[in-house]
Amino acid sequence: SGCATQILVLTITPSTTNTTTASACDSYIWTVNGTTYTQSGTYSSVTGCATQILVLTITPSTTNTTTASACDSYTWSVNGTTYTQSGTYSSVTGCATQILVLTITPSTTNTTTASACGSYTWTVNGTTYTQSGTYSSVSGCATQILVLTITPSTSNTTTASACGSYTWTVNGTTYTQSGTYSSVSG
Repeated sequence: SGCATQILVLTITPSTTNTTTASACDSYIWTVNGTTYTQSGTYSSVTGCATQILVLTITPSTTNTTTASACDSYTWSVNGTTYTQSGTYSSVTGCATQILVLTITPSTTNTTTASACGSYTWTVNGTTYTQSGTYSSVSGCATQILVLTITPSTSNTTTASACGSYTWTVNGTTYTQSGTYSSVSG
C-alpha cells in the first residue's frame, strides 16, 4: 500500500477434537489436565488447536455386608463360590462391594442304639416311639440318630394251687403265701 509492504508469514493448524468416555467409582483423575473429578459430566481441555473432551460417569461406591452361618460349606449367591472355611470374603462388581462374614461349623453325627418293650421316649427330642425303626433329630449342625427295636409286651397268667409252698418254674422262686406275683423278663 503505497511505499509500505506488509508481509504475513502464516501457519494454519487444523483444529482437532478427541473425546474420551470414562466411568469410575467415586472420583476420576483425567491425565490430560491432572484434574480430579468427583461428579459425572462433560469436561473439556484446550491446548492450542487441540480440544480434549471427557464424558465422565461417576458412580458412588457401595458396601453391603452379609453375615451367615452354615454346616460344612456355604455357597455365596453373590459370586457362586462355595466356601468350606470360616472367614471374611469380598466380591467387587463395578462400584459395589459385597462382604461375607461366614461361620462354618463341621457337622457331627451321633448314633444311639436302644431296645424297649412297648414304647421308648427319646430324651434327645422328647418323642415317644412305639415302632421299631431308625429315627433322626437335627439341631444346628448336630445330627442324632436312634436305631430302635421295640418288642411288644406279652403277658401270660398261670393260676396254681399248692399245699404249704409253691416253686414257680418261671423264676425258680418258692412262695409260701397266697398272692399274685409277677416275673418280668425282657
